[in-house]
Amino acid sequence: MHRRNFLLSATALGLLPGFALAEESFEITLTEAEWREKLGELAFRVLREEATERPGSNRLDKETREGTYSCAGCALPVFSSATKYDSGTGWPSFWDPLPDAIRTRDDSGLLSTRTEVHCRRCGGHFGHVFNDGPEPTGLRYCMNGAALAFKVA
Repeated sequence: MHRRNFLLSATALGLLPGFALAEESFEITLTEAEWREKLGELAFRVLREEATERPGSNRLDKETREGTYSCAGCALPVFSSATKYDSGTGWPSFWDPLPDAIRTRDDSGLLSTRTEVHCRRCGGHFGHVFNDGPEPTGLRYCMNGAALAFKVA
């Protein structure tokens, strides 16, 4: 069972008192079957089921050319290569998103709370943001490469 389904089920059964998933609406919505057909297996699992790819498994982690990173689900530009850096984590990392590209929400697990990052247009899950990044923001947007598409400038 995937985490989102578990949390929805546990909330509905009252096993997680006080926990509620915020309902959001997005400009682009597709059925599960349409997303699966559009994305392929790994991108579907990451973007729609909040899975995490293995560290170091995506070529975008080592991408160094100038360009723009977009949502693999809806093509919304979300990060510039000018804010990308090598965090040493094995996932593409950025210190700042493009304006009005992402949304965040608390991602409460059983052991910790993190801040999830998702596409503001289609709701696709990108990864998480942490407070251990470089200046000027001090943030590390740790993204799944499977959730992104890269276009060279």
